[in-house]
Amino acid sequence: MGLVVLARALDLFNYPASGLVATTKKIKERPDEIKRVIKAGIKANRYIHRNRDGALSFLIEWLKLDKETAGPSYDSLVKAFHEDGSVPEDGLGLIVEEAKRLGKVERDVPLNEVADLSILKETQRDLGIKGK
Repeated sequence: MGLVVLARALDLFNYPASGLVATTKKIKERPDEIKRVIKAGIKANRYIHRNRDGALSFLIEWLKLDKETAGPSYDSLVKAFHEDGSVPEDGLGLIVEEAKRLGKVERDVPLNEVADLSILKETQRDLGIKGK
């Protein structure tokens, strides 16, 4: 299109592209369900990384992108989806800080107070993925 890319957000900071949100109650009462959703997400991320043509077909059909736009979009997006389903902790920190700012929260909010990655790590182990 004749545009020059000056920077991509992923090159500037490590912000999570997606995530799974559940209540503490849901995590405690239905960890098996949460685990299945995480497992499906990891499989989807692996598919995206390992099957460029299939992912491009999806982008073209689902997002109604033309072929010329789908390729560069895929090349940019694929970097944001980790094959192991991991989320960047520094990016989670950015989300927490932004939520604190918007909510006018003054106190420190540790990640373990708002994020539980234990089921993700368990699912990774079940799939034979070594944790980071």
